[in-house]
Amino acid sequence: MTASSETPEPDILVVPHDPAWPERYGAEREALLGATGSLLVAIEHIGSTAVPGLEAKPVIDIMAAVLRLADASAALGRLGEIGYQLTPTGMRDRLFLRKRTPGDACAFHLHLVEQATWHERNERLLRDHLRAHPEDARAYGALKQRLAREHRRDGLAYTKAKTALVQSIVDRARDARGLPRVDVWED
Repeated sequence: MTASSETPEPDILVVPHDPAWPERYGAEREALLGATGSLLVAIEHIGSTAVPGLEAKPVIDIMAAVLRLADASAALGRLGEIGYQLTPTGMRDRLFLRKRTPGDACAFHLHLVEQATWHERNERLLRDHLRAHPEDARAYGALKQRLAREHRRDGLAYTKAKTALVQSIVDRARDARGLPRVDVWED
């Protein structure tokens, strides 16, 4: 499978929570497991669409673990058959894939990581914290709405402008679990 070609990103759109998002994740989870067999040893819905009541871009983020990242290469062809394209990101220790569907700018993001790092993944910690702390979820939702208006056509600026709040939340989540603090931006 080859990396995706450069496709212009759509305008940033943050919408109210859609109760159908968990169902969309569930259906996609089954498709992923059907395509990859036992290669995926863990799989979860992450990101804002996984937090009830939280505004989000209408993209379902999924994190899946493999025993070793090198094992994931065996699944790339099968993932390609169900519409996933490998997308270079520069992030270490993960493979990032996108699935675009008709009518959706980008319907699914798949983050493949190693099982050994599963319990320390910032995306999972952030999701769990936001689920347990509605006041932080409200603040995050309001920030995302404002930033989507300010950076409508600049996804990188939108993401970077969220970093301070996300870092603060992830730091608290890691502190609560006795995990060392790390930057939310991977090199």
